[in-house]
Amino acid sequence: MTRRAVPMSMVLVAALTLTSWPQLACAATLEGASLSALWGLPFAGMLLSIAVFPLVAPAFWHHHFGKVTAVWALVFLVPFAFAFGGGAAFGTLVHALLEEYIPFIVLLTALYTVAGGICVRGNLHGTPRLNTTILALGTLLASVMGTTGAAMLLIRPLLRANDNRQHVVHVVVFFIFLVANAGGSLSPLGDPPLFLGFLQGVNFFWTTTHLALPMLFVCGVLLTAFYCLDSYYFHRREEERSRFLDPTPDSPPLGTDGKVNFLLLGTVVGLVLMSGLWKPGVSFDVLGTHVALQNAVRDVALVGVTLLSLAFTPRAARAGNDFNWAPIEEVAKLFAGIFVTIAPVITILRAGEAGAFAGVVHLVNDSSGQPNDTMYFWATGLLSSFLDNAPTYLVFFNLAGGDASSLMTTGATTLVAISAGAVFMGANSYIGNAPNFMVKAIAESRGVRMPSFFAYLGWSGVVLLPLFLVTGWLFF
Repeated sequence: MTRRAVPMSMVLVAALTLTSWPQLACAATLEGASLSALWGLPFAGMLLSIAVFPLVAPAFWHHHFGKVTAVWALVFLVPFAFAFGGGAAFGTLVHALLEEYIPFIVLLTALYTVAGGICVRGNLHGTPRLNTTILALGTLLASVMGTTGAAMLLIRPLLRANDNRQHVVHVVVFFIFLVANAGGSLSPLGDPPLFLGFLQGVNFFWTTTHLALPMLFVCGVLLTAFYCLDSYYFHRREEERSRFLDPTPDSPPLGTDGKVNFLLLGTVVGLVLMSGLWKPGVSFDVLGTHVALQNAVRDVALVGVTLLSLAFTPRAARAGNDFNWAPIEEVAKLFAGIFVTIAPVITILRAGEAGAFAGVVHLVNDSSGQPNDTMYFWATGLLSSFLDNAPTYLVFFNLAGGDASSLMTTGATTLVAISAGAVFMGANSYIGNAPNFMVKAIAESRGVRMPSFFAYLGWSGVVLLPLFLVTGWLFF
């Protein structure tokens, strides 16, 4: 990212090195049953900071959110080092970085860079029909090129098409609902939770066949609701007048710059597929964290794809997109803190009934221990709204037995509930899925006054939660 992102990692590593130098060769594994729920407070503080600071101190947050993230990471790691030893704390940091954060941010950066190098030139006019078509196209593409790739490809043309409209917030909010989340539910390439399931043994097309009906229902309702709402705004007098004040000229004709990035986008998809299909059985132990060869090859190759995109994309394409690093920098800094502070929360959840969050286990199973699919849908979904949806999916996958072959057959409805909850309800908050933040940042850079953290929750509460209640009743 930028040089401002460096101090955070340097502070974390330096602080932990001082407390754990003699034990760096041995990274301890967290035992969820031995952890108090209080270890989740730094994560709660991280979430509250994301929610509150932009409202009460926006200027401070804009300039110092990276430092705030680093503080919360240290609030967890330093006491943890004193309580369990420097080796355990350093091992937790290394595991969060190598196993989760680095693959996550490398893939997102590649998709952001490649998709940001494809510029649809010329002017589109943001009518309800065109906007609904773009959202439908993005919804379909999300399962092919990932929610991040589809969102980064289409958000700028959509914003440019609507730059003469007075009411644009609803367009971006529904874009997040559909393209950045629900649209990615038909393949492991679509959303990280489903890719984790693929790595656990879920067949590639199992997701396509079993989530098709819930996905079509949710997306169909959202597209219909969007068209009605957008038509209401569009046909107001001020919207009709604004069509004559379009700041984007109608020339040059419609076309695409940066076509080389379509090839690179296909390469990204191929690399992700490769890491799930190629199993050489080789791994490297890095301070207790096992890094599989296929994952290391994928991440190095993705860095190469990012550099190739920067080298071969015409400057005019990135200029036409107003491309800059601010959105991915914000995601990189905030999710660094989220992945570090979330570690004890996920570990406690994985401990099941032996952990401090045993109530969650009792919530999703009946008195005889059989899974309650509706509760799996809601528990996975609500936690995915505020935790990262990928590890949340993995937690409930394991709570449901963790055996892919049985979950795909006798436990199919439970696995569908877990998958749908993780993917659909990642749209409930800005932090439920990384593309949400990126779309928000790009829209704000284009002058759209996006809802605050709590105002966005209001949108999801009014639009999504009733829809998910009906979805749960129909399918689970």
